[in-house]
Amino acid sequence: MNVLDMMQKQDNMPEVYKTMSVEAMEARVRAVKEKLGDRLFIPGHHYQKDEVIQFADATGDSLQLAQVAAKNKQAKYIVFCGVHFMAETADILTSDEQKVILPDMRAGCSMADMADLTQVERAWPMLQELFGDTILPLTYVNSTAAIKAFVGRNGGATVTSSNADKMVAWAFTQKERIFFLPDQHLGRNTAYKLGVALDEMAVWDPLTDMLQYEGDISRVKVILWKGHCSVHENFTVKHVEHIRQTKPDMNIIVHPECSWEVVQQSDYAGSTKYIIETIRNAPAGSKWAIGTEMNLVNRLIQQHPDKEIISLNPYMCPCLTMNRIDLPHFLWALESLEQGKIINQITVPDSIATDAVKALERMLARA
Repeated sequence: MNVLDMMQKQDNMPEVYKTMSVEAMEARVRAVKEKLGDRLFIPGHHYQKDEVIQFADATGDSLQLAQVAAKNKQAKYIVFCGVHFMAETADILTSDEQKVILPDMRAGCSMADMADLTQVERAWPMLQELFGDTILPLTYVNSTAAIKAFVGRNGGATVTSSNADKMVAWAFTQKERIFFLPDQHLGRNTAYKLGVALDEMAVWDPLTDMLQYEGDISRVKVILWKGHCSVHENFTVKHVEHIRQTKPDMNIIVHPECSWEVVQQSDYAGSTKYIIETIRNAPAGSKWAIGTEMNLVNRLIQQHPDKEIISLNPYMCPCLTMNRIDLPHFLWALESLEQGKIINQITVPDSIATDAVKALERMLARA
């Protein structure tokens, strides 16, 4: 199910949850958590709203949360506060007895949906015709289970924004070229950091089924899927230039899902975990413009009043699909469990999970 399908999916949440006060909902969430006890585990992604993240049993990035959920053998129900691909990964890594629930099925990821399996399976033989058996596929964990399975079947692995350097370096020990899905910016920034020149990178456009490259294609080392994060692509060079002109003493730190130009002109770039730790360890009085999702930026502002923190883009909005998980849907999912009903369960078919695990395990073996 892609993000458009999710956005259009009928929301069957009862009306009562839409009219309940925040105080009443919070009290009922606490009551259900206490009643279900160890049978319930709530992972919350860093980009979630404060109204939901306050109840998380663990916070982190998508893969980290899926791994923590998999280690929690006591929990029968995993209510994942994130987006669809994250819940899929949790379902792949947890046992068959554990049920993974996404409070709002409309919480998807536009980046993940930019790599459709049909498009990828159409591109693969075309690329092999161009380059022969010299390509290893890698996929960002921000991808669907079906794409992870494709990569697993073809000898490749998943990567996170934290370990992308290590995994791309590993991939080059396996094959001459890599095919990086679905985020071209993370792929480009990582490969460039490892010494691959921009003119050694090509872009595959799935809408035209064409390789975008000028020159001798034998020089190509990295084939980037033409996908991106709609949030991080909204940080631009103009935003960096504005900070340099108006606040020259401010540090600029961005996520590597931002464009290559933005990353090159920033002072620091790294994963969500890296950003959080950098801000936490920064001295009091330091100044930071952060290029990542707004819910996290606002939370960092609240957590570090001793530092001046702003968004690199002052007009940035929180991630639309991440924001689908709100307090009413969260409470609905929990009270349904309390009543013995499972709503919005995420299940990955064994035929997909088996190959997706291969891609995940190749990465985890190098963690």
